[in-house]
Amino acid sequence: MYTLYIGNKNYSSWSLRPWILMTQLDIPFTEELVTFDDGNSWQKFRAFSPTGLVPCLYDGDTLVWESLAITEYLAEAHPQVWPADKAARAWARAATAEMHAGFSALRNECPMSVGLRIKPHNTSDALQRDLDRVVELWQQGFDRFGGRFLAGDDFSAVDAFFCPVAYRVQGWQLALPTPAAQYVECLLSLPGMQAWTEAALAETYREPSHEQEFAALGEIIEDLRQ
Repeated sequence: MYTLYIGNKNYSSWSLRPWILMTQLDIPFTEELVTFDDGNSWQKFRAFSPTGLVPCLYDGDTLVWESLAITEYLAEAHPQVWPADKAARAWARAATAEMHAGFSALRNECPMSVGLRIKPHNTSDALQRDLDRVVELWQQGFDRFGGRFLAGDDFSAVDAFFCPVAYRVQGWQLALPTPAAQYVECLLSLPGMQAWTEAALAETYREPSHEQEFAALGEIIEDLRQ
């Protein structure tokens, strides 16, 4: 069975990607959650991850790191990771790679917190461009493939990679047009996302650098964590 190493569910958007993919697609795995440690996370994570980062997947003696590499590794044994249709699969891979490599303003100005509701101090031009591109990309998927999810009727890797964006939209109260807002609600309502949310809200550990980052970027108006 696969073993997936992840960080705290309240904070770790990168961990969420393969976790929600495997959970929603019923790919069995064992979860190993290792908490962040302010100033020492790299050293702690190096015990199981060559980069000192999460996520990290073990399949017997095979080690795979980086969320996109994990996704492609899983797809070799589980073809449902990507859409069956060739055109949809090509689009989904491109959109997933764009999410993996881009949207730096969205990542930096709206870091993921499952349990906090935050009013941003400001919305930079770069953040607005990222949000506009997210909306454009999502709408393209809806228009081309006509399903509930981005590449058709079935949840796939491209949706998994945008699940952290759903938490960012929720946490930072980002305004989106109706189709995009409905897709966010669709993702948040998934059984796997509900399970991740429940676990994240139950976490009692507070990692100082993450907490300081939230406070610096916005006004915390609600904390739903235990």
